[in-house]
Amino acid sequence: IGCGLFLLLFSLVRYKEQHPTGDVINTEGETVTLGCTFETTLSHTLFWYKQEVNDYPKYMLKSFSNKAENAPGFQKDRFDATINKTSVPLKIQKLQLSDSAVYYCALSLLQHERTE
Repeated sequence: IGCGLFLLLFSLVRYKEQHPTGDVINTEGETVTLGCTFETTLSHTLFWYKQEVNDYPKYMLKSFSNKAENAPGFQKDRFDATINKTSVPLKIQKLQLSDSAVYYCALSLLQHERTE
């Protein structure tokens, strides 16, 4: 792919999921934001995973209650995601060729809340 960076995005979200379309292409050193939207009235935590070629998905971070906790190896200054009502975009800064991967977001429902 030359000196460019190729990011693939696929959303894996339960409960009235909405899947983004297409691939995301950007260049090294830039910033990219990968979208993940959902619809739920239940309490939830959103997880992001990165899957490189011929490897299993690796846990990157989780976002809940306007907080994010990153896994070791995914520094907060490069990888960040803040949950809001219906989305939790993943922001990757200072892109590197090693960021080329498929990224998954997964919704975990924590508890059932009544909606009347």
